[in-house]
Amino acid sequence: MHRQKVLVVDDDPHIREVLRFALEKAGFDISTAEDGRQALHCFADQRPDLVVLDIMMPEMDGTDVCRALRQHSTIPIVFLSSKDDEVDRIIGLELGGDDYVTKPFSPRELVARVRAVLRRTDSQAEAHTDSDAAIRILKNGALTLDQDRFMAYWQEQDVILTVTEFGILRTLITHPGKVYTRDEIMNSAYDFHNIVSDRTIDSHVRRLRSKLNAVGAGLIETVHGVGYKLRAC
Repeated sequence: MHRQKVLVVDDDPHIREVLRFALEKAGFDISTAEDGRQALHCFADQRPDLVVLDIMMPEMDGTDVCRALRQHSTIPIVFLSSKDDEVDRIIGLELGGDDYVTKPFSPRELVARVRAVLRRTDSQAEAHTDSDAAIRILKNGALTLDQDRFMAYWQEQDVILTVTEFGILRTLITHPGKVYTRDEIMNSAYDFHNIVSDRTIDSHVRRLRSKLNAVGAGLIETVHGVGYKLRAC
């Protein structure tokens, strides 16, 4: 059976070893890096399935590492933060992180978060079937989601999305014009939804909207007091 690979990046050797032990016990193959520059080298050499990334590090901090990875990869990223501050969490998610854990944390919680994010990743690659056949391509006007290739396009331009962003867009494009509440988005796009706040949903939607707007696809609309919808076209 394929063992999924996780790269743990933290400048604290104790945290690296705690996470190595917990994640290996949970069945993952683990590699570690002690700073951001080493993390980028490890990523290039090993191509992990997920990165656990500390925000505050010497040499190159976690936000810079995330920006560098997001230039060419949609790999899931779980941030570690030493600050119990909602702003830090939202900034991390807006950069393209898929989840966050605040220090001090339970290794069991971290493992649960990693599994939840990887389940979301796997679900994007699985067949999504209706009563007749698998629906592999979703369209709304010039916007296309290819679920086999895990890609989004607007007028043939690639739109690079994270796992969570892709899941949210897939939810919205399934019924263009329908208003989805945050709870509905949470239940369809998240696997570990009981820990996801409204502000976290808003952060992901804001980043998704920004990416679509950048290519001219200003389709996501906010319905104040309710949620979000994808304008039908």
